[in-house]
Amino acid sequence: MTNLLSITAHPDAPVACDMTGAEDTITDRLAEYRRLFEHALLGRTSTDDGTTFRLVARPGVRDWVVDLVRREAACCPFLSYEVDLDDDQVVWTTRGLGASDMALLDEFLTGAGATETDPDAIAEQLEARGGIPVIVPTKG
Repeated sequence: MTNLLSITAHPDAPVACDMTGAEDTITDRLAEYRRLFEHALLGRTSTDDGTTFRLVARPGVRDWVVDLVRREAACCPFLSYEVDLDDDQVVWTTRGLGASDMALLDEFLTGAGATETDPDAIAEQLEARGGIPVIVPTKG
């Protein structure tokens, strides 16, 4: 296995997803996750403190994952990220969340929440259900 990217959590970072400095919106980000998964996801495993995604290493997937992980680390620095190349698979592991938080995020990526498009509504739903606070840029 070859390590492509390793980003360690910042222990003093607040536990919140801060999208105020991001070039994309939370809606864009979730849609990008869904596109990536539809294109290349082979499987996903979760533990009590994180999730590992296995993606087929098609042309462009490796760079796509590394770019997405860097952007994720910028808005969620309280998490740790690893991206490895394992033969013909890109292996992306995110650690630091509890299992219930990962399940909630999974719902927004693949389940009933996947159709939501309003950034404020997404942030409110995530926070109301006990997940991680999401800070979105103010409108206007």
